[in-house]
Amino acid sequence: MLRLGIPLAFGLIGTAILLALGNWQVNRLGEKEAFLAAIDARITQAPVDLPATIDPEADRFRAVEVRGRYTGQEIDVLASAKGVGPAYRVISAFETDDGRRVLIDRGFLPVAQRDAPRTFPEARLQGNLHWPDEVDSFTPEPDTGDNTWFARDVPALAAALDTEPVLIVLRATSEPDPFATPYPLDTSGIPNDHLEYAVTWFSLAAVWFGMTLYFLWRMRRPDRGASRATDEQ
Repeated sequence: MLRLGIPLAFGLIGTAILLALGNWQVNRLGEKEAFLAAIDARITQAPVDLPATIDPEADRFRAVEVRGRYTGQEIDVLASAKGVGPAYRVISAFETDDGRRVLIDRGFLPVAQRDAPRTFPEARLQGNLHWPDEVDSFTPEPDTGDNTWFARDVPALAAALDTEPVLIVLRATSEPDPFATPYPLDTSGIPNDHLEYAVTWFSLAAVWFGMTLYFLWRMRRPDRGASRATDEQ
């Protein structure tokens, strides 16, 4: 029995660990869904005036409204848009009626339309404050000669366009004919893979337990064969 007991214990412990990991992912799934629901609710709140003091953590995703005019200073951030393909995110400097200068993510512009005429009107804008985390060790340096950047690095964009390090992702505009297509914030870009992880761990638990049973069955086969040989003698 000891010969079978050790692999049986090993198999049961391994199965229990894998099931525990699966249950942990299920719990994390519930927490993540609640977190995403809270973000969605904040994104779609009624917009407020731009706060006098802005905290990148406390004010992330806050819905705001500003009035003023585009200054004509812009940076194009190379990206891709679903259903559009390669495109530029147009980041513009915007001066509010009370004299503040902030960044506006005006949305996507297809690469083929980059040289089309652009407008810089007075406007009333609604959008959400955002500080994207898009810069890593693989991000190329901006091509200043072509005015092309490869990430929305808010502090660097603000320094280049002489604005506050504040980015508003446009949701609605009073412009009669905006040249870029607004791409409002939502939670679709925030990964939520906990269900897939849970299925993986539970599947591994089933395989582990099944292999344990198979191993124990194989271990018992010689005993049964030896018993039959003894009976025949």
